[in-house]
Amino acid sequence: MNNPEQILRRYELILTSVGEGIYGLNSEGQGTFVNPAAITMTGWTKADVIGQPMHEKHHHTKANGEHYSQYECPIYAALKDGEVHHITDEIFWRKDGSHFPVHYTSTPILEDGNIIGAVVVFQDVSELKQTELKLKHSLSKIKQLKNRLQAENIYLQEEINLNHQFEDILGQSQPLKAVLHQLEQVAPTETTVLIQGETGTGKELIARALHNLSQRKHRTLVKINCAALPRNLIESELFGHEKGSFTGAMARRIGRFELADEGTIFLDEIGELPLELQAKLLRVLQEGEIERLGDSKTIKINVRVIAATHRDLKAMVSQGSFREDLFYRLSVFPLTLPPLRVRKNDIALLAQYFVNKYARKMNKSIDIIPQAVMTQLRDYSWLGNVRELENVIERAVILSPDNHLQLPELLVIKSSKIDNNLLSLSAMETAHIIKVLEQTRWQISGEQGAAAILEMHPNTLRSRMNKLGIRRSSLSN
Repeated sequence: MNNPEQILRRYELILTSVGEGIYGLNSEGQGTFVNPAAITMTGWTKADVIGQPMHEKHHHTKANGEHYSQYECPIYAALKDGEVHHITDEIFWRKDGSHFPVHYTSTPILEDGNIIGAVVVFQDVSELKQTELKLKHSLSKIKQLKNRLQAENIYLQEEINLNHQFEDILGQSQPLKAVLHQLEQVAPTETTVLIQGETGTGKELIARALHNLSQRKHRTLVKINCAALPRNLIESELFGHEKGSFTGAMARRIGRFELADEGTIFLDEIGELPLELQAKLLRVLQEGEIERLGDSKTIKINVRVIAATHRDLKAMVSQGSFREDLFYRLSVFPLTLPPLRVRKNDIALLAQYFVNKYARKMNKSIDIIPQAVMTQLRDYSWLGNVRELENVIERAVILSPDNHLQLPELLVIKSSKIDNNLLSLSAMETAHIIKVLEQTRWQISGEQGAAAILEMHPNTLRSRMNKLGIRRSSLSN
C-alpha cells in the first residue's frame, strides 16, 4: 500500500509530465508549484515562481499595454470567490518581455471549506490564434468571392436580357479593315483604349472584341453606360457603397470597378460622366485604387479600361466640361470607327445578315432582297449608322408579305431621289419623343411621365434621349 509521500510523488510526476502549463498558488497569490511546461512556455524558472506574486510575473499588463490590476485578475478571483474561472482571450508575459495568447483555467483549492490556494492550467494558443486568423481571412475571401460571383451572376443575367445589336463584326470595306488591324495590335496589351465614333457604329462590339482578344478574356467584361444612369447613382454604380452611406443604401453594394477586378470595364458614353467623378476615374487609371461610398478604406484593383464616346472630347476639354488630364489618360490608343456612309460596300452584307436574323426570329422566309431595295439602302446617308440600318431591316421584315424584302411606304429612307420632306426613322423617333416630353413638361419618370407613356423604363428613355441628342435646354424653354 502506497504511503502519502508516494502518492504525492506520483501526482507530482503526473503534473510535471503534462503538456499544459501549471502553476500552484497559495491564498496570497504566491507561487507554490510550477511544472516544466510552464517554465518552457514563459521562461520563468522555479526560483522565479516559488514564493513570488505570480500576477506581477506574467499577468500584469494587457496586450495593448494597459495595466492589469490584480484585483481584476480572474486568477486571483478564484482565491476570493471560490469559483472556477475559464478565460479564453488573454495573454501571459514571458520573462524576456514578449507575450503569447493563452487559454487558462483558475480553480480554487479548498480544505475544510476554506480557500487555501488555486491551481492555474494554461495553454499557449499562438498556433490556434494563427489558424483562427487564417480561417477568418479565408472566410472573408470566400464571402468576397461569393458576393462577387453573385454580383457577376446578376450582372451577366442583365447582360443576357439585353438585345445586342449583332453577334459579329461584319464588313469587308477598307475603313473597317483598318480599324480591325489596329484592334488586333492593341487587344493583347494592357493599354487603355478610347473608342470614338458616331452613334450606332458598333463601339460596344469593338469593346467586346478587345476584351475577347486580350489576356483577360476569361474574366468578366463589365459594362456601364454613363448616360443611362441618374447622376446621383453613377458614383455608387462605379465604385460601390457601404450600408447606410446614403438614403436607400440598405446593404453594401459592390461597384462595377470592383466587379471587373482582373477583367475589363467598358465605360460607354464616357463624355456623360459628371465632372466631379472624373477625378475619381483618373485615380483608378493612375493608381489602380477606389473607395466605396461611405468608406475611407482604399481598395486596390487591377482593371483594364475601355471607354467609348460619340462626343468630341477635345471640344469638351476646351469648354471645361471634361478634364484634360483624364482625356489624355483615356486616349492612349484611340480607335475611331468609320460611319456606315463611308462603308457602302458593307451595306449589302449587313442587310443580308439582318434579314436572316429577323426572318428567323419571326419565323418568316425572306430570301430575296430586290436590287431596287438594295439601291435604296446604299443611297441612304444612314445618320444612325449600323443601328439604324438594323432597325429599318427589322421593320421591313415585319411588313414584308412574301419572300421578297419590301421597304414600307411610310419608312423613311431618304436619298437623293426621294422627297427631302420625308424624315428618317431616327428623326421620326426624335420628334415623337420630344412631343411626349413636351406634353409631360419634360417629366421622365413617374406614372404621368414620358417613360410610362412610351412604355419604356426611365433609364432606357434617358439613354435613348442621349443617343438621339435630345436636350431640354436646346429644345424647350
